[in-house]
Amino acid sequence: MKADYFVRRGVLAFAFAGLLAGGSYAQSQDPTLQQQDIKSDKKDIQNDKKDLAKDRADRNADQRDINKDKRDLTKDRTDRNQDQKDINHDRRDLNKDRVDRNKDQRDINLDKNQLAQDVNKYGANSTQAQADRKDLRANRTDRNKDQKDINHDRKDLNKERADRNQDQRDINKDKRDLHADRKDGNKDQKDINKDKRDLHKDRKDLRHDKRGH
Repeated sequence: MKADYFVRRGVLAFAFAGLLAGGSYAQSQDPTLQQQDIKSDKKDIQNDKKDLAKDRADRNADQRDINKDKRDLTKDRTDRNQDQKDINHDRRDLNKDRVDRNKDQRDINLDKNQLAQDVNKYGANSTQAQADRKDLRANRTDRNKDQKDINHDRKDLNKERADRNQDQRDINKDKRDLHADRKDGNKDQKDINKDKRDLHKDRKDLRHDKRGH
């Protein structure tokens, strides 16, 4: 009797499990649900394609920005280097004009002393005094011209220094822009890789749903 009881219980349990399995199978084969899954998969795929296209466009735009930043950086470095050359040239000119000005001043001092001696020795209207005055005027003219050159060199030097400093600021900005654009480019590439994985997964889900299992 006990054996019959256990056999009956086993048969009933097996039958109940079969009913559950059959219900699940029938549900999985529901055409309406299957069509909904396929429609959802197709929509996911379309969204993945849009995301992928957008991220690629962003990545390409970032690459163009990177290329422009590189060109700007190269140009600003060239300008900065040229400004430094101009500064060095202006310094040499300034030093040369100062040497010339100082020499002219020494000549003026000598002319003054010579004039004073010749006036005392030969008289104020003597040929020697007149020649000394002529030399003194010429040396003063040279000294004044050298002073104008010095003033001009100083202006050029100040301008070139300002330009060099501005170029250096531009270089620093270009470096920051380049770093930011590279960072954006790397992020967009990561997004592209993620979009590709999502697209691959959704296509796999679509194939699975079309097969109905």
